[in-house]
Amino acid sequence: MPLRIIRLGTPRIKDEGLRLGTVRRPPRGVPKAQFAAQNWYDVWFPTLAPSAETVKLGLTAQTEAQWRAYARKYKSEMARPDAAHALDLLAALSHTANFSLGCYCEDESRCHRSILRELLMERGARIER
Repeated sequence: MPLRIIRLGTPRIKDEGLRLGTVRRPPRGVPKAQFAAQNWYDVWFPTLAPSAETVKLGLTAQTEAQWRAYARKYKSEMARPDAAHALDLLAALSHTANFSLGCYCEDESRCHRSILRELLMERGARIER
């Protein structure tokens, strides 16, 4: 019963389970009643989304140094108690339930999803590749 890190809006994988949107904003132009049906997410979970200021750092990062600065800032946000507790909970749940976390970004390596994966693995999460 693993946790999956996915791109929101993509077709669901068999037995994927609940899909959590770790994004700052809901998808544009999509009625709320259609979020799950259109494979965006079942539950919006912005607690694990980067702040608006941090998102801007990530979107404008063009060098490895800029990306590392983004990653440091996002990790510091995820060290705050509410986010840290959420990460601990999801890491524990990954051993007993199927669910997925996602964002809209096309390239996971340049998305907070890659950092979420790392933070969850550090907490012992069971993550499917």
